[in-house]
Amino acid sequence: MKLDRKEILKALETITIAGEGKNMVESGAVANVLTFGDEVVVDLVLHTPAMHIKKRAEDDIKKTIHELVSPEAKIKVNTKVETPEKNEIKGRAIPGIKNIIAVASGKGGVGKSTVTANLAVTLAKMGFKVGVLDADIYGPSMPIMFDVENEKPISITVDGKSKMKPVESYEIKMLSIGFFTAPSQAVIWRGPMAAKALNQMIFDADWGELDFMLLDLPPGTGDIHLSIMQSLPITGAVVVSTPQAVALADAKKGVAMFMQDNINVPVLGIIENMAYFTPEELPDNKYYIFGQAGAKNLAEDLNVPFLGEVPIVQSIREAGDYGRPAALQTASAIEAVFEEITRNVVQETVNRNESLPATEAIKITTMAGCSAVKKN
Repeated sequence: MKLDRKEILKALETITIAGEGKNMVESGAVANVLTFGDEVVVDLVLHTPAMHIKKRAEDDIKKTIHELVSPEAKIKVNTKVETPEKNEIKGRAIPGIKNIIAVASGKGGVGKSTVTANLAVTLAKMGFKVGVLDADIYGPSMPIMFDVENEKPISITVDGKSKMKPVESYEIKMLSIGFFTAPSQAVIWRGPMAAKALNQMIFDADWGELDFMLLDLPPGTGDIHLSIMQSLPITGAVVVSTPQAVALADAKKGVAMFMQDNINVPVLGIIENMAYFTPEELPDNKYYIFGQAGAKNLAEDLNVPFLGEVPIVQSIREAGDYGRPAALQTASAIEAVFEEITRNVVQETVNRNESLPATEAIKITTMAGCSAVKKN
């Protein structure tokens, strides 16, 4: 049996690599294909050092050749990683903060702030030092969720400079625009004003030593997101979605925003919120009100980790409204759910830090950098 090189290339045109829009032949990832009788050698060039993307690409090549060309083909894949140099500037790191995790969603109403609050208290219970920056300028909710809506950050002097001291609740350090506005007051600001307020909360605050800072981002993909990513070297992003198609379409855009070449923030994974409903009187029943495993399937399609699912439980909503995150309920099902998800977030953060260089703040110098269309 003699393998046809053209036939193999045609088969490889059916495969794409995670984060690249073109197929692996068109994108240049397949540098060369050599055939020797029933043997084929594929030279593959990747532009990301992530191990899971490398393994997925190699497995896809072997599977595709076996299925579309010959099941008896002996395949060898030589993979070379070439990370392109970036014309990016190092972000203004906040002294003492080890990991900055952005929690985002493509659309509002999916429970992103609730997930952020529960991740924060679970990390603190695990022994980590945690801070939360409520970056949702127009809809700050962290003060309510941590029962500190009437608190105000105080001014302290650090090394001769005046700094804001974050409000503390349940061992979490926190700043939010909600601390500086009346509960009934609408924040009617243009983008530059909102960005300036965020920069003050980030850099003019005494955060101290933190293992994790969680950024509760506003919904969507807009000006605030760009301002944050230009200001801070974000370690990674977590995207929250509900299972239904409308939310998943927006979550996909949220993931795509972080994966854009000129942004390039690692996506640690997707969390599915409101995954199913279990009535208190029927603890073994699961009702998939918004659809089943939508976010999990999206994570597989996008080749990003699935971090776990959070059910619809009345106590989560009540706990958020009363200012005591549900994950603090000892020996409860919700505590176990968030412990598993948080462990996955920590593990993905460790994996990311071992396999990728430190993130740099993005540098956008033209309007093309903000465009969804990549210009040649």
